[in-house]
Amino acid sequence: MSRLWYEQPAGVWEEALPLGNGRMGAMVFGEPVYELIQVNEDSMWYGGRVDRTNPDTLKYLPEIRELILAGKIQKAERLMKMAMSGCPDSAHPYQTLGNIHFIFDHIGEVTSYERSLDVDRAVYTNTFSANGVRFQRELFLSAPDDVMVMRISADKKGAITFQALLRREKFFDGVKKAGENGICLYGNLGKGGFDFAMQLTAVSLGGSVRVIGEHLLVEDADEVLLYFCAGTTYRMQDVEKEIDGLIKRAAEKSYEELLANHVADYKALYDRVEFSLGDLTAQDAVPTDKRMQLAAEGSVDMGLSKLYFDYGRYLLISCSREGTLPATLQGIWNKDMLPPWDSKYTININIQMNYWPAEVCNLSECHKPLFELMHTMLENGRETARRMYGCRGFMAHHNTDIWGDCVTQDHWLPGSYWVMGAAWLCTHQWTHYQYTQDKAFLAESFPIMREAALFFLDFCIEDGGYLKTCPSVSPENTFILPSGERGSNTAGVTMDNQILRDLFGQCIQAAEILGVSDELNEQIKAAREKLMPTRIGEKGNILEWQEDYEEAEPGHRHISHLYGLHPSEQITVDGTPELAKAARVTLERRLSHGGGHTGWSRAWIINHYAKLWDGEAAYYNFEQILAKSTLPNLFDNHPPFQIDGNFGATAAIAEMLVQSTSERIVLLPALPDAWKSGSVKGLCVKGGAEVDIYWQDGVLSHAIVRAKCDIRTKVRYKEEIRELELKAGEEKDVRF
Repeated sequence: MSRLWYEQPAGVWEEALPLGNGRMGAMVFGEPVYELIQVNEDSMWYGGRVDRTNPDTLKYLPEIRELILAGKIQKAERLMKMAMSGCPDSAHPYQTLGNIHFIFDHIGEVTSYERSLDVDRAVYTNTFSANGVRFQRELFLSAPDDVMVMRISADKKGAITFQALLRREKFFDGVKKAGENGICLYGNLGKGGFDFAMQLTAVSLGGSVRVIGEHLLVEDADEVLLYFCAGTTYRMQDVEKEIDGLIKRAAEKSYEELLANHVADYKALYDRVEFSLGDLTAQDAVPTDKRMQLAAEGSVDMGLSKLYFDYGRYLLISCSREGTLPATLQGIWNKDMLPPWDSKYTININIQMNYWPAEVCNLSECHKPLFELMHTMLENGRETARRMYGCRGFMAHHNTDIWGDCVTQDHWLPGSYWVMGAAWLCTHQWTHYQYTQDKAFLAESFPIMREAALFFLDFCIEDGGYLKTCPSVSPENTFILPSGERGSNTAGVTMDNQILRDLFGQCIQAAEILGVSDELNEQIKAAREKLMPTRIGEKGNILEWQEDYEEAEPGHRHISHLYGLHPSEQITVDGTPELAKAARVTLERRLSHGGGHTGWSRAWIINHYAKLWDGEAAYYNFEQILAKSTLPNLFDNHPPFQIDGNFGATAAIAEMLVQSTSERIVLLPALPDAWKSGSVKGLCVKGGAEVDIYWQDGVLSHAIVRAKCDIRTKVRYKEEIRELELKAGEEKDVRF
């Protein structure tokens, strides 16, 4: 059983426990008297769509390029800040929906307190005793019924009395009754923004329910069922009517039916994968916060590996479901009106990392909100390409939002003027195809991939015999020229070349699969041949820029030039050993200068070492993310909280157990000594198959490969390789 549990309420938001159904999210504090549940809804974006295109980019782009190629970086960057920044420089933020406040009466001294999140069932439970009464509160956020349900019970009749209020600081229009047993808070999200509303309704067994002013009052009840729902005009025409309807339909069902619907829906996704490291009863008997403290002090608790992995899958299911918006920087759990980095979709690694576990962890459906966002971005990205750069095709910078804004975000030299956002996102479409072999999806995605490629056919310049992006930045690092001048923007950085090598190559492969042969395909093939290869510098490391520049921050959190190692497969131990060796040197240099100091960066490092087939280094860095970058509720800490580290490290655990390309499957490539014996069932591999892997005393016992479609590949364990060919629906027990 995987669960988080604690012997005291949450004192701060970072200790509260998350619930979610993809569209709505909640953070439950577990206070016996003054309970707080902070709530979110995925379309709570402030304001409306704004055209922020800078009208002067195209005019000054030739001058910017001339300055960059002449090595006059500071002059170029001064002009870029004026001519290439958005007008205004920032898009609108995602916001919290608000809070549900409870004040419980007749609760004295509390004993035998426990709150927990059952990760296997996606159910929160809080129990405690007070004044001789045993109280229990149980919550879940249902996807099939689209409501949050809370049951409050006690082992003494008439023991439940409380007031409840809905709050959203001062940013709402009003609160009113919703029938005789509910309250509704409603408002508008600014000029051009959506209308929104949230409703809380109570039904009691025994006692009474009434509304006085803005207070929902329950008195002397034996048991209470609370139903919560929220929405905006992003999806709903009459929000108040529609959320009231959802609540009423839910209230017609028994609590047991609602719970069963929720658990069945959740487990249909969650139960596809099972990770076992043996009997963990002793570890699970220790409260989660104490386990984390002991781990930070150096105690070995391999059960945290399983818990973290299961929790990561839980979080992805809870914040990204078919039909919802994608996971933001905070997933769907944001407490602020103006959150860190606006809680946007940051697309220079963060949203990509959010979806690294989706395919390998058998949660392919959870990937789909990202693809829907790309469709939203498409028309905007075409306009940005045309008006800012005079190019055909589709492009995006390093941020986007609910409206698919593709213009530069902020005027921040190491990050804003990066043109690879759409290109990187398109590689996710190809990854989804590799795992699912869904040709209909590929046919739908192919035009978008080609438009992203088309932009670079127009945007790139010829320089030194190579096709290069210019301006180009390696997010979000700064170099030092031999003259001592510092800069971030140059031409043809390594990450750009690696992303384009993937994008162009994937377009070529997709064209072959779909039977497309045209002039654009030939142009993409020619362009791919002109990209600068990934190169090794004098220190034996992968070059980050086209020259072997000194870094202003040798321990920088971004390791963009290792995109080719992960998430790409351009650098592999068995395919490009010299580049793999240089990638290791790069990682060691980053870490020796303090790298990995943010949670998501450490998660990327774990993936890198997994791809280098170094289980001990991968596991050491996993221990570091637990000790230094994980909050008490197991949320990833940048700081502050960002969810990408959770998803990145979850994906890394899967990569330690199995890796795949279109040519081969590698079993237990980075198994650490700490995971001495165990199994994993249901992980997915490229080519369209699932694998179950069993090992004992650090040695593979056997693996079962189940084909979802016809597959022909190789299976590798250590130095041994087996040929494998299966028809759809067949499975094979593979032994070495």
